[in-house]
Amino acid sequence: MKLLWFIPTHGDSRYLGTSKGARAATFDYFKQVAIAADSLGFEGVLLPTGRSCEDSWVLAASLIDATRRLKFLVALRPGLVAPAQSARMAATLDRLSGGRLLVNLVTGGDAEELAGDGQFLDHGARYAQSREFIQIWRELLERSHRGEPLDFEGEHLGVRSGKLLYPPLQRPWPPIYFGGSSEAGHALAAAEVDTYLSWGEPPAAVAAKLADVRARAAALGRTLSYGVRLHVIVRETEDEAWRAAAELLSHLDPATVSAAQAKFASMDSVGQRRMAELHGGRFNPADVREGLEISPNLWAGVGLVRGGAGTALVGSAEQVAERLKEYAALGIEHFILSGYPHLEEVHRVAELLFPLLPLERPQALPGQVLTGPFGEIVANSYVPRAAAS
Repeated sequence: MKLLWFIPTHGDSRYLGTSKGARAATFDYFKQVAIAADSLGFEGVLLPTGRSCEDSWVLAASLIDATRRLKFLVALRPGLVAPAQSARMAATLDRLSGGRLLVNLVTGGDAEELAGDGQFLDHGARYAQSREFIQIWRELLERSHRGEPLDFEGEHLGVRSGKLLYPPLQRPWPPIYFGGSSEAGHALAAAEVDTYLSWGEPPAAVAAKLADVRARAAALGRTLSYGVRLHVIVRETEDEAWRAAAELLSHLDPATVSAAQAKFASMDSVGQRRMAELHGGRFNPADVREGLEISPNLWAGVGLVRGGAGTALVGSAEQVAERLKEYAALGIEHFILSGYPHLEEVHRVAELLFPLLPLERPQALPGQVLTGPFGEIVANSYVPRAAAS
């Protein structure tokens, strides 16, 4: 299992749907979260895209020197930048970071937001454009290792004698992640990407999506890896975890929920529609589990006001670890996690979950030896006893 964390470039808080407990979206805060994820041993961090976020590529570049092993899963939206320029950006970031770039292809599902960025294609045309974009992007990076030019003419995009002089460090290109729940999204994933991502639906629903993508990829002679995007509310006991979930919504009012759900309903994203169907806008402040615990320990409360990933695993460390293992049993190896607020929760997740999971941890740098003592020294003399594993 490879665990990644999330950099909240659209803001962070202790409570959803309110300014109470909010954190400023500053570089210092992003850097704190990144350094914590790096030092704790997370595989990488996801940097999102969209008009509500700081730019993912600029931020990833700014965090290279602040981190040592951490990989950057940088969101890439086709159409905003030409594929050749995007390929150069990727090659540069991969080279300067020492091969730590991962790319998350994001087609987008909010027509209003896309129009504000000068993108006016409908759902099907966006996926056709995304397919041409990633084909050009991939070919330019792959050919850069041999110094070969590329000619490509598509319906939406093309290049003539396109060429990169500086190849990426990773061969043939930095790994490409992608999530899409529509038929067009599954077809794109099967044909063009390296890792298919699903939002955290109940395991049976995720299994059905993975089976469809896996079959489509096999028909093309391809094999993908798979990942899931989830929030986590983990505590030492189940009761503590559900109290934390209730606290997260404790300043949320029904009007905010209604406004958010109306906005989400206007989008043409199949994945967003599936997220909304999990909870149907139901919100009972007196019992946050009612109608929102859609599968054992899987809670749809985050999706009442948050677009995109809207589900969280809620429970004790043992319960959450067991649920993650259930997803792993479906063939999922990449787990992109987050929690509110992200700085505190990155430490909590590492402390409570890492000992219970079969993780693929980044290798220590040469000469690095982690030594004790661990914990605060007692009475200036005594090292705390090691806890039972």
